[in-house]
Amino acid sequence: MIGESKAAGKCGTGEVLRYVFPKTVPVMVGYIFLGTAYGILMSVNGFSAGWALAISVIVYAGSLQYVGINLLLVAVSPAAAFLMALMVNARHLFYGISMLGKYQNMGKSKPYLIFGLTDETFSVVCNEKVPEGMPEEKTYLLLTFLDQCYWVLGTLIGAAAGSVITFNTEGLDFALTALFIVIFTEQWMSQKKHGPAVAGVVCSVLCLNIFGQDAFIIPAMIAILGVVSAGYKKG
Repeated sequence: MIGESKAAGKCGTGEVLRYVFPKTVPVMVGYIFLGTAYGILMSVNGFSAGWALAISVIVYAGSLQYVGINLLLVAVSPAAAFLMALMVNARHLFYGISMLGKYQNMGKSKPYLIFGLTDETFSVVCNEKVPEGMPEEKTYLLLTFLDQCYWVLGTLIGAAAGSVITFNTEGLDFALTALFIVIFTEQWMSQKKHGPAVAGVVCSVLCLNIFGQDAFIIPAMIAILGVVSAGYKKG
């Protein structure tokens, strides 16, 4: 079987790394910038570099980390923080469903691959076809690990810079939105069929107008999943 031959590939770590690294360069550029912005925001809000670094290593959830700055500054109950985290990262439920096939036989790496499945990593892994003879588990593991390293490095740079340089942080939190737009544009240009992308935009806009900006994410994801699934069955 193809999966078995890939899993049995004898490629060394260096060879896999040379294959994976170029695919992570766009994420590297975005994550170092976004991580730097996050580190600066943490610093100007009174948190040490150690806190910023620890959160990026343990939590590793870009949008939630940005939101979490405000949660750390005010008295928020654990229940409220949990609900906020669920709302912000609900889309990852759908990412997980989409990756059931690829991550089914990932062995000991599976827990970390699940933990490291960010928006940007998902976009790369989802479209990745591992070459024949190259181990899938090691390929996905190194790809995911490199992406987190970029985020942590950016956080460290931002936290260090924020502690010694005065910044005007207005607009820095838009960096994450900008990266999403870039990823969407790249996906649009690389795919011939734009049905899922159009469905995503239309469903998101409709749900935004119906449910409001604080509650539209989950309904939009459900609507997108339904529309795309219906289109897949017809196709």
